[in-house]
Amino acid sequence: MESLKIFAGLLKDSVRDLLPIIVVIAFFQIVIIQQVPDNLLSIITGLSIVAVGLAIFIQGLEAGIFPLGENLANEFARKGSLFWLLLFAFLIGFSTTIAEPALIAIADKAAVISGGKIDAFWLRFTVALSVGFAIALGVLRIILGHPIHWYIIVGYIIVVLITFFAPPEIVGLAYDSGGVTTSTVTVPLVTALGIGLASSIRGRNPVIDGFGLIAFASLTPMIFVQLYGIIIYAVSGEGSQLSASSQIASELPVAEVTYSEHEPHWVTELIYDLIGIIKDILPILFVIFFFQFFIIKQPVPHPRKIGIGIVLVILGLYAFIVGLEMGLFPLGETMALQLTRMGNELLIYLFGFLIGFSTTMAEPALIAVALKAKEVSEGRINDFILRAFVALGVAIGIALGCYRIVVGDSIHYYIIAGYIVVIIMTYFAPRYIIPIAYDSGGVTTSTVTVPLVAALGLGLASNIPGRNPLVDGFGLIAFASLFPMITVMGYGIIAEYLLKKSKEGKR
Repeated sequence: MESLKIFAGLLKDSVRDLLPIIVVIAFFQIVIIQQVPDNLLSIITGLSIVAVGLAIFIQGLEAGIFPLGENLANEFARKGSLFWLLLFAFLIGFSTTIAEPALIAIADKAAVISGGKIDAFWLRFTVALSVGFAIALGVLRIILGHPIHWYIIVGYIIVVLITFFAPPEIVGLAYDSGGVTTSTVTVPLVTALGIGLASSIRGRNPVIDGFGLIAFASLTPMIFVQLYGIIIYAVSGEGSQLSASSQIASELPVAEVTYSEHEPHWVTELIYDLIGIIKDILPILFVIFFFQFFIIKQPVPHPRKIGIGIVLVILGLYAFIVGLEMGLFPLGETMALQLTRMGNELLIYLFGFLIGFSTTMAEPALIAVALKAKEVSEGRINDFILRAFVALGVAIGIALGCYRIVVGDSIHYYIIAGYIVVIIMTYFAPRYIIPIAYDSGGVTTSTVTVPLVAALGLGLASNIPGRNPLVDGFGLIAFASLFPMITVMGYGIIAEYLLKKSKEGKR
């Protein structure tokens, strides 16, 4: 009975989170495009399934994934083996990233648009290697107790310096790769691991030291992928392939090619989706249980509860993705295509802003991190307000990213300016918000946002004369990862200022 009551509350929250998406889609479909979608019933059914899936997913996280991650961190801290802890962190990062669906989709698209010059597997391997390295480095930072901003600032400087040497064809893709590395399941587990570790080590603060692992996982791929690009273009001995890639890209359909007229039977599609989710989660479970039984040599505490939690996470994520695929993804991609062909730039910016805000509010990974932030800060950080500020950052980022594609500016000038703002704000923001702000950039772009944003960017670059999809089409995800860091630190600065004013008023 208690579980049903909790589920009802989570379902109510899920519906509230999905309302912005429904309002945005309905407004643009009816008022701007002025047509009712053919699959209206499918869209309504899909969104209902999304709401149920989101509620089940969150219930599963709190029952299984969060306790599992925190327990592992506690056991590692108690055992005191730095080697095994760092190896575990590396393997969690590598194994989950190599199978990340969003990364696979982006890598495959990059391989096609580049005419095979960028190899999809080696791109994924490079990104996975960088994420494994990032999680291990982030764990080491927690153990050493170093402030996170020194690592992040040095990382940004390296990213910017490498950008000047990287071929233009790889820069946007490298920046995007930092935003698609952290999956919906990886984010809660890694967050729980960081917070559990910070809670287990004397002198560490879970809020200040526990967050930040996701930030590392978003930063290092930008460095590694640019280095990969420098190597492959140097080895081939060829210059820019802009004309060739433009020709290849122009032959591609703008909208996602996933949705063709000859799709498999819906039952087969559902089975594929379920198998895909299980395949994504299996590497995580294999690494966890291997270390639990063979390295730590301890049984899993409350195995029945954690087992149910893992099953709920799988079923919730499954329902969530099925619901999206029933209507929202095809509709969003079609709308992105229609808007780019209407020729009204302001409508494109408005659509980018609103779709960025609404999809981020429903992003499961962000919900998980926000709930954890509220818990460890003992209510000092409001989870809904935090998510709203993250969503605002994504909205601004996507709108500005669309503007960049329309006017044809180079991406690195925007990113460099953004990093400078982040570095400046780091010195003014309260310490407790900085790691969460850095993490927020990595949790905004996964299950919901990536397919719609990628379709919008490539659609714009393919329809605007003089734009190249390989150089200009990628990069929106990078903007969606950068600006939340600015808005969340802004939230921290404003909250501290209001708290200070409130205390002064009571004197």
